[in-house]
Amino acid sequence: MAGAQIEVKYFNTFLLKKVSTTGNVAQGKIIYNGSFGVPGEALLGGIQGGYPVLLSQNNVNSWVIEESRIRGGYNNTSVDFGAKAYLIENEPSGVRRFNTLIYSGIFNSKTGINKTNVFSVGTDITKSADPANGSIQKLYAEDTNLNVFQELKVSRALIDKDAIYSAEGGGTVTASNLVIGVIQPILGKYGISQNPESFAIYGNRKYFSDKNNNAILRLSGGSIEEISSLGMKDFFRDNINRVNTAQGLGKILGAYDIYTSEYVSSLQFNRPIPSSEADSFATLSFDERAKGWTSFFSYKPDQIFSLRNNFYSVKTSDLGVSELWRHNSTQVNRGSFYGENHRTSITFVLNPMPTNSKTFKTIGYQGSNGWEVNSMVSDSTGTVYNNNNSFSVLSLDSISQIKSYTEGEYVVTEGSGNSLSASSLTTVSLDINSVNGIIRVGDSVSGVGVTGGTIVVSYDAGNGDLVVNLLFNNLLANTLLSFTGAVTRVEYNTVFGNNIPGLPRYYAGFNLKENKYVSNVTNNSLASNGEVVFGDSVGGIKGYYSTVTMSTELTTDLGGEKTLFSVESFYDVNNGY
Repeated sequence: MAGAQIEVKYFNTFLLKKVSTTGNVAQGKIIYNGSFGVPGEALLGGIQGGYPVLLSQNNVNSWVIEESRIRGGYNNTSVDFGAKAYLIENEPSGVRRFNTLIYSGIFNSKTGINKTNVFSVGTDITKSADPANGSIQKLYAEDTNLNVFQELKVSRALIDKDAIYSAEGGGTVTASNLVIGVIQPILGKYGISQNPESFAIYGNRKYFSDKNNNAILRLSGGSIEEISSLGMKDFFRDNINRVNTAQGLGKILGAYDIYTSEYVSSLQFNRPIPSSEADSFATLSFDERAKGWTSFFSYKPDQIFSLRNNFYSVKTSDLGVSELWRHNSTQVNRGSFYGENHRTSITFVLNPMPTNSKTFKTIGYQGSNGWEVNSMVSDSTGTVYNNNNSFSVLSLDSISQIKSYTEGEYVVTEGSGNSLSASSLTTVSLDINSVNGIIRVGDSVSGVGVTGGTIVVSYDAGNGDLVVNLLFNNLLANTLLSFTGAVTRVEYNTVFGNNIPGLPRYYAGFNLKENKYVSNVTNNSLASNGEVVFGDSVGGIKGYYSTVTMSTELTTDLGGEKTLFSVESFYDVNNGY
């Protein structure tokens, strides 16, 4: 190598270290025992750190000079690593003991003892559960007991005490110096599967899911109860089984809503391309007071938890930012989740006199204004063979949508005008000096030479040009045309300039009678095999029972409270068929 003259003034020893010049990692930086970043002030290749280096044109020939004695003095103490304690392990590779608990030394803030980083192999610091029950997924300390949740089993471990069993099988708990005593299984072949995120606690009640049994469970008083079987067994059997797919694992989030005193569970399915956002999750709540599942919710959280009498959720926005949302707030609209308004709906069955065929003619409810009927369907008559098309169909009755009291309100408008010329087309001009009242798109048109069913397609009030949907039948000049239409409540301000038109009010949906909202039921079903009178020619729907779905609309008192106390229907019993 190229020569470098070093003058040694004292009888000291020196350590020569090369500079790294290869590769892309800190090129030109000193290597010190295989690592980079030796303290120093030298700036090597733009990188701070290292000892002074004797540079040359060829970096390969650059060397580091380091003193090995304190202050470089003659016979001064030499710097070294000193004595090192070490232990040779025969099997140094790590082992994952999925069914085992381990604990460290103690921590005492009063005496200043902190041994939380001490794991002495010389003492018994582990406690193992039955490996046949899978891995330990969740631990929860409760008083002097430790609840251990494995995939297939829930157990209880004693803390700072142990159990002594007699020959007869009886047990006595006694004080012990053991940190974790005997592990006692809780009755029932239930576990938490691989969903520790479903765990929630309130008081002495612990809630969690068990995907292996398609169940939601409650641990209380040393026993486990399957709360998913309280009216919702089929739902959870079908939907918990959908959480995990071939594409990956889904989630079952769980938390206790301390504000409403309900356990909230959110099943989130791992579906790569769900048909809709609503099809990718199911969030619902369990109420201990009702002993059942009371409501579904229209939100899909990333995390849920309670804090200081409030219930919160975390949701990732479209921009990828995690946002914190407080639920049950009176500062936003009811049914509003993550800035979006959602309708509230309820589905129920009308089934009086179950063994009789009935015709349901009306529907009414007691509650707040703002409810509408989205669907009302009778029970199916079963499979019927269609002789015309040679295939089987299901016959049932259904109705048209019943609007709420507000949305169904309307007034009738009238208008008139004389034609300026004869016409057999779909266009004609009106004498604007003869026009009276209101003429709007969709109005019915009547008069001599007007075909039945004619409605207004467009009308220009400036020049009187009128376009209708059907041809005029030799309409003569100076013929009086009459126009009749309806203006709904939501259009009042646009048409009349105010929300209180001086016209009689009519209702196409629910009407208010004696503090009750009632409506006739209008059939809109298609003709079934052998049926002569059907559809809107029939009043009501026929069946043994009827399934009804009602929901709130987004017009009446948006975001306000809407109550629903009871629903009823007037019906006739059919004569044996």
